[in-house]
Amino acid sequence: MPGVYLSFPFCGQKCTYCNFGSGVFPQSLSEEYLAALKHEIAAFGWNWTPDTLFLGGGTPSLMEPDVIEDLLDAVPGKPWREATLEAAPGSFDAAKVQAWIRGGVNRVSLGAQSFVTAELRRTGRRHTAQTVEADCALLRDRGITNFNLDLIAGLPGQTPASFQESLDEIARLDPPHVSVYMLEVDEDSRLGLEILNHGSRYGAGDVPGDDAIVEMYETAVDRLAALGMHRYEISNFAKPGFESEHNLKYWRLEPYAGFGADAHSLDGGVRWRNVESPSEYVKRWREGRSPAEDRTEACFAEEKFFVGLRLSEGVRATDTERDFYREPIARFIEQGLLEDGGGVLRLTRRGVLLSNEVFEEFVNP
Repeated sequence: MPGVYLSFPFCGQKCTYCNFGSGVFPQSLSEEYLAALKHEIAAFGWNWTPDTLFLGGGTPSLMEPDVIEDLLDAVPGKPWREATLEAAPGSFDAAKVQAWIRGGVNRVSLGAQSFVTAELRRTGRRHTAQTVEADCALLRDRGITNFNLDLIAGLPGQTPASFQESLDEIARLDPPHVSVYMLEVDEDSRLGLEILNHGSRYGAGDVPGDDAIVEMYETAVDRLAALGMHRYEISNFAKPGFESEHNLKYWRLEPYAGFGADAHSLDGGVRWRNVESPSEYVKRWREGRSPAEDRTEACFAEEKFFVGLRLSEGVRATDTERDFYREPIARFIEQGLLEDGGGVLRLTRRGVLLSNEVFEEFVNP
């Protein structure tokens, strides 16, 4: 069954490392945005019923309880098999959690990022390790035992030793799912742009080197495995049965519909995305225009490897595909980046670290 993604790109503050189209916007824009979002959902040709839902952002946990219930009521299929809501630590209380549950939410993703206060402050995050601990306890107390904690490897001032402190907290809190992202450096975030310009703002001069970041990530792989969380996707680790069912749809090229600013969709063989800016999204709603743009034909032959190799389950290649990609497959196996067993191609542990080089070969063989 297809899934649904809802975008709420509004935040209490803009984190220095964030390269999404989210940010701090006027309350008046938020109110109009929600009206436009509900209109887009209502106007959608629902010839299928979703079984997963993901409400991301931004910071959806900032929404008032009645607002979030009203929004979720607009989407058919409740109760969904899995319904995830992204939350910032310290941005919700028991009343909000109860509203989420009434709305159909049964999974929460908490953006912890780090458990070291000095690292959090340099990124603009306001919470502490104690905040995350209290949030986890609240979720469990209200019956949401399926939750994720995000970590970032490569924050300014972070060291392998301080990253171990965050992993120690993960071990103590015992979540069923953890996401570990290596810091992305690009011009879409303030920190990334500062690094590219060789500046010093936002702690750019204190970002760990590539070798240190890789060490942190590899340490996380081993530590999380010892805690019973297997790596099922490059950045995602879960105890058995707690993998993100919605996100698996992306990596398995299953259909999904996205609503809101910068939301992406895949329907059959066509991809499209909505305009990135929340104000442009609202403007199009006012003018009676579709928010969708950039419709393209999906190239499943390439995408099968590009996204499928992210998964530990790998890609089952056909004889035709093996013949077409014979040279890069053989080369990557020789280099120890790919393994081939039982008709399935998978990234090796070393291949995961060099995955972008592998993916490029399948996109442009």
